[in-house]
Amino acid sequence: LPPRHMDSVVQIVEALESIDHGFTGTVPELARALGSCSTPGCRAVLGEPPDIPPAPPTLNHEQWLLFTQLLHHDAEAPERGAVLAPDGSTVALGPLFTGIEVGLKRAAGWPLPTVEPPVDALYAVTITEALGTSFLLARDGDGDRATLGPGGCWDDVNDPQNYTLLGPPSPIPDAIANGAMDGVLLGAHLAQASIPLADLLRGYYGTGNGTEKGRPPSSYRRRDFGVLTGPGKLEEEVAAMLRVLRVLSPTRELLEDVREEEVVAIARQAARDFTEVYVECPAIVPRCMWGARPYRGTPKLLTLPLSSVYIHHTFVPSVPCRTFTACARAMRAMQRFHQDTRGWDDIGYSFVVGSDGYLYQGRGWHWVGAHTKGYNSKGYGVGYVGDFSATLPDPDIIALVRDGFLSCAVRTGRLHRNYTLRGHRQMGHTDCPGNSLFREIETWHGFK
Repeated sequence: LPPRHMDSVVQIVEALESIDHGFTGTVPELARALGSCSTPGCRAVLGEPPDIPPAPPTLNHEQWLLFTQLLHHDAEAPERGAVLAPDGSTVALGPLFTGIEVGLKRAAGWPLPTVEPPVDALYAVTITEALGTSFLLARDGDGDRATLGPGGCWDDVNDPQNYTLLGPPSPIPDAIANGAMDGVLLGAHLAQASIPLADLLRGYYGTGNGTEKGRPPSSYRRRDFGVLTGPGKLEEEVAAMLRVLRVLSPTRELLEDVREEEVVAIARQAARDFTEVYVECPAIVPRCMWGARPYRGTPKLLTLPLSSVYIHHTFVPSVPCRTFTACARAMRAMQRFHQDTRGWDDIGYSFVVGSDGYLYQGRGWHWVGAHTKGYNSKGYGVGYVGDFSATLPDPDIIALVRDGFLSCAVRTGRLHRNYTLRGHRQMGHTDCPGNSLFREIETWHGFK
């Protein structure tokens, strides 16, 4: 089949939009016919799906098969409907297309089915049903049931066909969270101004010719979703959706013993956790996504929480990486140098910061690094890709660590609340992290 990549989806959408393709509705309605909106709450909002039409003549057999597979909802493995986007993130198509359909309907002035109590249709079909259900199911469990995540990895980023989760699945793996946030953002955009779907997707994800030109809008999804959706709005909509599910026949039993104050508590917890994990904390690209070699030997475990963070610049590569492809390449080059030339067990840094808006997992949260001699077991080493002797990283890339990573590490119990932040040069004979970046971090919270 064609690669499970957003480029393939854009090509399919373009073919469907090109001429009369024998399907009377829009592309999102076709997606709904194929299974993108199969849950009780989504059907209550958007109505029963149309019948599956015959394969449109503008798609070849392989494209039709891929599109059908990606939109067939599997409650046991919701991440199967996911594709790899050019920014290195993984996106589930179901919530993406349902959000887009609501946006198109609003732009056309069509009345959406009214449900009681009233809900915001855009959130209902993308995130709030899955979020409410996930936390509702977890409340009866033994505490081990995952409510959010995990992420996953593709078998081959150049020809992605299989996506494997990195831990126990929840109803909202990262791919569903990304697809839902994108569905809300693109649905809200379309409600204001309707444009061809292929153009919208190409512009948002940077597919095709735009891939190497820098950051696509999709790499800002966490920030943009946070701006559009405060935690109060999300909490309110999850609670409203749970009340709707209480009166729908398939989900009525789930909620028959749940009192109103419990609904409010579940909604508050769900909104707070989702906001922390997917809005306030930055996305971290796992090792398997950037093509890491195995660790040599046995990693030593850190004792958390740590008390320090050490800021570095890589110096080589000297140019900031602005795309997933370039940052993954930089990670592999640094790992080769650290393992083959320096003779270390692995890449030295705990985390590496790309100018594509993502953090890259080096040794990560739990393994002792090789970044700051004499202090590797005391703190995390965070390295910016580039030479920042005379220039600074982009303002939002500075904020990624200063406002996102550090507070996230504290909230999740990996870093002491009263941590100390230092530049590499304070701990040894080096110019790292460069004069410009060092002057910048002197203004950060925790700097000593």
